[in-house]
Order: sequence, then structure tokens, then C-alpha cells
Amino acid sequence: MEEPLEIPVVSDLTMVLGSISQGKEVGVVIDFTDPSIVYENVKQATAFGMKSVVYVPRIKPETVSALSALCDKATMGCLVAPTLSIGSILLQQAVIMASFHYNNVELVESRPNAADFPSPEAIQIANNISNLGQIYNREDSSTDVKARGQVIGEDGVRVHSMVLPGLPSSTQVYFSSPGDVYTLKHDIIDVRSLMPGLLLAIRKVVRLKNLVYGLEKFL
Repeated sequence: MEEPLEIPVVSDLTMVLGSISQGKEVGVVIDFTDPSIVYENVKQATAFGMKSVVYVPRIKPETVSALSALCDKATMGCLVAPTLSIGSILLQQAVIMASFHYNNVELVESRPNAADFPSPEAIQIANNISNLGQIYNREDSSTDVKARGQVIGEDGVRVHSMVLPGLPSSTQVYFSSPGDVYTLKHDIIDVRSLMPGLLLAIRKVVRLKNLVYGLEKFL
């Protein structure tokens, strides 16, 4: 029988940071909390001389700007990662490449449970391929039909969101032209798939002296 790891679980962030800061190695704070307290968490970590990796969905742009100013002033590294999934990042990069060659695109996502839709990943993909000089789905006359999904942005990118317990977290992007369909798909079956991205983030943030937004900067 394996011995317990005896990892302490405490709710006093200041106490934890103070204890870790006594060590000789560089400490990294991993923040999986909530958008409303991210700034204060990073501020405390910075005060104790520690770098931060922030993986918090739906963090507001103004919070990122405030964090960037804080990190610049303190010359302290911070990585804000909208996703830690390397597969998701590769999908987003492939979507951008494909968007220059197709005039029609729709995104279908499924999640086993979700508080709100579209997901941050779907919104990010739609934003990535908007404002590139391309208007999608020009021949679609069913813009106001709810069953046709939600249009994200001003360039006609449609998103269809499903909540289906039992299915993995899945993102599919369909591009098409007459006689041609190009499909990109990524599934997250287990949360362990995020660990390579998290380890990469930790290794990179210790060398930073400012804020970097997006794990893709290091791929």
C-alpha cells in the first residue's frame, strides 16, 4: 500500500506564500480560482517574489491589462493561459490557417456539463478568425433562425453548443466550399491531458520578467 503524500491543504494564501518564499528555489503559484480574485492572488505572489501561472476561464481584458501593469512594475513573470491544452492550441492555429482558404465555417462544441455557452474556447476560435478581411457564410439566408446556432462577432462565424453528459469535451470546426469539406476536431477525454501544458507553463514562466498572454507563445 502506498504511503500518503501528506500534502497540506490550507486556505490562507499569505501563510503559504510566506512559507514557500523561505526556500532557495524559485516558487511558482498556479491559479485555478476565479476571475474576481485573480488580480489579488497574483499581487500577493508578486509581493513574495513568486511567478504566477493563471488558468482561469473568462478572465476580463481589463484584469489582464492590470496584471500586465503590475508585472511590468515589479519585473515579475506571469503567464495567463486561456487554455492549457496543447491540442486545443494546435486546433486554433490550424483554424486560422484554414480561414484564409474557405468562405464557409461553423463550429460545433459539446461539453458534459457547462454553466454557460458558448465556451471560452469557442469564443476564442471565433475571435481568432474574425477581422481578417473574410466574411463567412455569405449565402446563408437563415441568420435569424435559432436552430442555426449563434453568430459570434461580425464576420458570420456560427457556433453550435451542446451539453451532453457522457461525451468528452469536444470542439469541431467545419470549413467548406462547393464539393469540399475540411474538418478539424479536438477532444479532451481526461483532465490529465492538461498536464503537459501546465508543466510547460511552469518551466517557461520562471524565466519571464513580464506578463505573457497565451501558452501558444511558447509552442
